[in-house]
Amino acid sequence: MARIGLILTPGFADWEYAFIAGTASPFYGIDVRFFAPTTGQFRSQGGLAVRVDSSLQQYLDWKPDVVVVIGGMVWESAEAPDIRDFLHASRSSGATLAGICGGTLALARAGLLDSVPHTSNSAEFIQNAVSYKGCALYRSSSIAVIADRIITAPGTAPVSFTCAVFAGAGLPSESISQFRSMLAAEHG
Repeated sequence: MARIGLILTPGFADWEYAFIAGTASPFYGIDVRFFAPTTGQFRSQGGLAVRVDSSLQQYLDWKPDVVVVIGGMVWESAEAPDIRDFLHASRSSGATLAGICGGTLALARAGLLDSVPHTSNSAEFIQNAVSYKGCALYRSSSIAVIADRIITAPGTAPVSFTCAVFAGAGLPSESISQFRSMLAAEHG
């Protein structure tokens, strides 16, 4: 069974993980679990109270196929957790890494966006990541960008991000196409 781990932080963006958490397990049989740099109870941007009891070390022991860093305001602040070592250890163990919105800042701070095409909320936004050196590879994109087992997306692209995460977990392309079509039906 494929494994997707979602990393949440205080003030995480509710809409950025919802499609993954709400459909991966019940519809596609993917094992989805939640982890946090600092465990305990905290709230989402929308005010949802959650309790995350699994640490990043437990995450590494679990060996997920895809590591997903969910965005939130904390990634733009001085209180942003330093998960650089965790991200490099996950990548070394073969995991695909994914960041959406503020989660792209965590990938950038770890130096993971310095050598691959990527996107974020904007070229200016990604500059919030100290030591970011990937300016030349930044792509202004309204959908997720996938390169070398790294997935990035602006916060306005939860559907294409979910599709890319599902692909990273090995979901068949027919299932991903069906999922994308279902969510796009209201715009047809």
